[in-house]
Amino acid sequence: MSDTANSMLESVDILRLLELLPHRYPFLLVDKIIEMDGDTSGIGIKNVTFNEPQFQGHFPGRPVFPGVLLIEGMAQTAGAMCVANTLKVGGPGKPSVVYFMTIDKVKFRKPVQPGDTLEYHMKKIKQRSNMWWYRGEAKVAGKIVAEGEVSAMLVRD
Repeated sequence: MSDTANSMLESVDILRLLELLPHRYPFLLVDKIIEMDGDTSGIGIKNVTFNEPQFQGHFPGRPVFPGVLLIEGMAQTAGAMCVANTLKVGGPGKPSVVYFMTIDKVKFRKPVQPGDTLEYHMKKIKQRSNMWWYRGEAKVAGKIVAEGEVSAMLVRD
């Protein structure tokens, strides 16, 4: 039997996300993680609503969720997975901060609008010391709206 068959997928609700990440509203861009296989893969969820502050200026009359925030949501999903896994495997304590380090190979495919539910599908590419690299796809209704690679670094004081 493979390791995948033996692994249990976890989920992370908003209260747990607030423990794992330093971000707060309006810059917390993940509402929950519905599937998480350690730090290997996960799916973060963001419900896009019209009352979010970015829609006041991006763009009035034709609200579009900013692409940079799509990538930030992907990075936050990956960061939460890294911190949760570090705590689970008995790392030396909770990191004091998670830094977003790199963005590569980003492509925006379709606009995201209020009422959409974003899914951030993240898969680990590699991990070395306190750095993780992920490939991600942001999807709405099963269609890719953005994709790219991000990295995160966990820092302890």
